[in-house]
Amino acid sequence: MLVQNPPTTPKPHQKSSQTHLADNFPRPKPITLPKWVSINLFKITTFSILTLTIAALFFLHSSSDSSSTFLCFNSRPKKRSPVELPKISFKSIKPISDKSSVYASFRSERWIVVSVSDYPSDSLQKLVKIRGWQVLAIGNSKTPSDWKLKGVIFLSLEEQANLGFRVLDHLPYDSYLRKSVGYLFSIQHGAKLIFDADDRGEVIGGDLGKHFDLKLSNVDVMQERILQYNRQNVNRSVLNPYVHFGQRSVWPRGLPLENVGEVAHEEYYTEVFGGMQYIQQGISNGLPDVDSVFYFTRKLDSEAFDIRFDEHAPKVSLPQGIMAPLNSFNTLFHSNAFWALMLPVSVSSMASDVLRGYWAQRLLWEVGGHVVVYPPTVHRDDKIEAYPFVEEKDLHVNVGRLITFLASWRSNKHLFFKKILDLSYSMAVEGFWTEKDLKFTAAWLEDLLSVGYIQPKLKAIELDRPRSAANHADRREFFPQKLPSVHLGVKESETVNYEIGSLVRWKKNFGNVVLIMYVDGPVEGTALKWRLLYGRIFKTVVILSGKANADLSVEQAPKDQVYKYLPKIFNSFTSSDGFLFLQGDTILNYWNLMQADKSKLWITNKVSQSWTTLSINGDNSEWNSKQADMVKKVVSSMPVHLQVSYKENSKEKSLTVCSSEVFYIPRLFVGDFVDLVGLVDNFGIHHTVAVPMFFMAMDSALKFDSVLSKMIYKPKETTDKPSNFYSAQVPAVHPWTVSNEADFMELMRVMAAGDPLLMDLV
Repeated sequence: MLVQNPPTTPKPHQKSSQTHLADNFPRPKPITLPKWVSINLFKITTFSILTLTIAALFFLHSSSDSSSTFLCFNSRPKKRSPVELPKISFKSIKPISDKSSVYASFRSERWIVVSVSDYPSDSLQKLVKIRGWQVLAIGNSKTPSDWKLKGVIFLSLEEQANLGFRVLDHLPYDSYLRKSVGYLFSIQHGAKLIFDADDRGEVIGGDLGKHFDLKLSNVDVMQERILQYNRQNVNRSVLNPYVHFGQRSVWPRGLPLENVGEVAHEEYYTEVFGGMQYIQQGISNGLPDVDSVFYFTRKLDSEAFDIRFDEHAPKVSLPQGIMAPLNSFNTLFHSNAFWALMLPVSVSSMASDVLRGYWAQRLLWEVGGHVVVYPPTVHRDDKIEAYPFVEEKDLHVNVGRLITFLASWRSNKHLFFKKILDLSYSMAVEGFWTEKDLKFTAAWLEDLLSVGYIQPKLKAIELDRPRSAANHADRREFFPQKLPSVHLGVKESETVNYEIGSLVRWKKNFGNVVLIMYVDGPVEGTALKWRLLYGRIFKTVVILSGKANADLSVEQAPKDQVYKYLPKIFNSFTSSDGFLFLQGDTILNYWNLMQADKSKLWITNKVSQSWTTLSINGDNSEWNSKQADMVKKVVSSMPVHLQVSYKENSKEKSLTVCSSEVFYIPRLFVGDFVDLVGLVDNFGIHHTVAVPMFFMAMDSALKFDSVLSKMIYKPKETTDKPSNFYSAQVPAVHPWTVSNEADFMELMRVMAAGDPLLMDLV
């Protein structure tokens, strides 16, 4: 049997074979922790980066608030949850009446709606004083509980909650967006006009009627021609209206930043009749509606902004296909656009009214309405301490894409409210706002119907019609001023001078029009000065007077029948565009005639103090009766087209008298005027009777250009100094008597407000 021997222990002086083998290599040294880290640093770093990357991706993927960030790493975008279109039966909406508030029986047609978060401001107290308007203040969670102001209807959160509106379920508690409740309350209580305002703006002059068009059904408003931006550039869908009003380097909040550099003025404008300007956007002096990019880059340390716009620039309309930013603190809405007051709730507060404005403009085209921008209407002091850039993120990222989307959006719905819901749905699908605003839109439309609002009827839109350049005769020119502004923190020291350019434009417009003046009294001290004043603008100045003066080229003509002398002047200037007649006691502000149509007749038929119609009966004076008899005889001998026109414009057994201090006859009507003078022949018809008779015979009064309708006309016996009632903002002023050089100096000093170059003549 084999027995295993126990192992023997080697003696200390002997080495095992393994130990002997190891002696052929160096003995390893002990390894410390720093040494180990140094050796394996690359492996440790690689492993750490890999671990952190996996953790970050896992976090981003699992975070519901970071889906947009995750898109940067994931090539497959996260799918949006489907948006559902609310189903509304518009015919079965039940009415909501005000049964809870103390104002249940109150009614007013004109409302000013503001949001208040603090005690009444000085500006708000001035708003209350505007006659004919009811101020409605909407509170929020920041509003003091004891808020009160005499003359103001104030709705606290508790009072709002009792009104029963559906929109209340969607509104934030601490935001001006609660104004939507105020809009509905106003409509419920009889509103036909709503001025969307804030408590920091003061209406210039304290009268909204002086700035906006309040009565769109008024005949004068409907016949007024409003300048309109041209649509020649098919690629233009948004513009900066501040350029038109003299501020090229300022842009409104909501204008895409890529459009800020578009500062050129219009090559030409077209015109549109008034009556459809359902949304009227005012301009603000002081601190206009600008974004935080402008505010922070143009701010001069702690100095407040005081930016001014051209108050004399004409209002301007936006055609279909072109938009501009609108705001919620200086905008007038007519009832046909009350649906457009809805303020979105799923976007930032600084973006809400701007998105509303673009959304509303697109829908406004569907009902034939348009936006008109007006010269400065309010003044706002710059008291902002911190302008929140983060609140505008929705604007700077999406607004350009939104405008492009809206311009291309079409809907086949046959009911206007369904189109509104359709657009809100499409905007939710495209991510311009969330489904919350789609539901809010549905609630808003239901509430509108509940408070008695009747939705407008649809009209054909012009977007898909081919754009064609306007005919030369339909083009209108307006050259904006360039007023002092601020450029990247550097204030302009003076206005860029456009006086020479203005003179050139006036001369270009009236350079082929002959001015005929009748100067009553001595002409030795005035004839040359009249030619100096008006000869810079018109083709020539022909002066008539009761006494001839060959040295001064003054022709003689009797004042009471001066019209009989006009054909002679017409024959002397056969190539002129027209003839403007002016009495020497009437001052012509030619810079305010630029928009007048030189192919139409102008006269003061809308100036009640100048144009009157007298009833002819047995009680009339002998002079009136004789004049009426002569007019009747002349009318009976008129050619058929003149006779028919006269009878359509006049009333039976009446005599129309016009002081006829200023009127214009275009080349087109010169032949008729000459024929009518021939028909008068030896009849002693007075100038104030013959001229209105001629005008009523030549064309329909509805076709007269209304440019002279806003002239200042005072009785000749007025004791007030002319300089006290003179205004450079009207087309003409009567009376102003000039008899010597001192009178002329005073006249040119006041006229320099419209034509600054006149100061060089003083």
